[in-house]
Amino acid sequence: MSEQSQVRRRILDAATELGVDASIRDVCAAAGVTPPTVYHYFGDKKGLLDAVVAEGFERYLAEKRERAESADPVEDLRRGWNGHVEFGLRNPALYGLMYGGARTAPHPAAAEGERILRRIVTRIGEAGLLRMPVDDAVQTIHAATVGTTILLITSPGLPGLSERTREAVLGSVLVATRAESDLATAADTLLVLLAGTDAPLTPGELAILRELLVRLAI
Repeated sequence: MSEQSQVRRRILDAATELGVDASIRDVCAAAGVTPPTVYHYFGDKKGLLDAVVAEGFERYLAEKRERAESADPVEDLRRGWNGHVEFGLRNPALYGLMYGGARTAPHPAAAEGERILRRIVTRIGEAGLLRMPVDDAVQTIHAATVGTTILLITSPGLPGLSERTREAVLGSVLVATRAESDLATAADTLLVLLAGTDAPLTPGELAILRELLVRLAI
């Protein structure tokens, strides 16, 4: 890597670590450069943040491209959701720049991620498993995934939130199979029965059972 490339890399790394609220002065101090150097490579703060976001999307999309499609598009959708959330949790500052409130419009690089999601949702629709148009399903899933990731970044310590939200969203956009519908009904029924009877279980066992039944009833 050339010296110029190394300098540019240090500036990008510093801006990524410090986040959107950092000043050019902060970035310079962290990268060990002067403001004219930042302006030389990126023009201004907006140009710097755009470069950081573009690189972030390239890293994110590289992971998505590596996931080969399976024969089950619903499972592909679950894997895509999980991968998105995991990327955000591994790169919280970068994710904030990519999807945070400071952005007034999607970055152009986000379009490829949406195309990948749309391809999966289209396959689900072709299998007759969508309860709404593809466009509506894509928007619903994308909004829920981003919202869940931002919440987990800003409010850590919410175990199971991603999985619960994912399944609730899938339940809203997918047509339930007969087996799934029967299972959810049975889980609801058992929850009602548990509330009205004294089951021969310890409090801990009851808590675990109720949690599992709630997940099945979604």
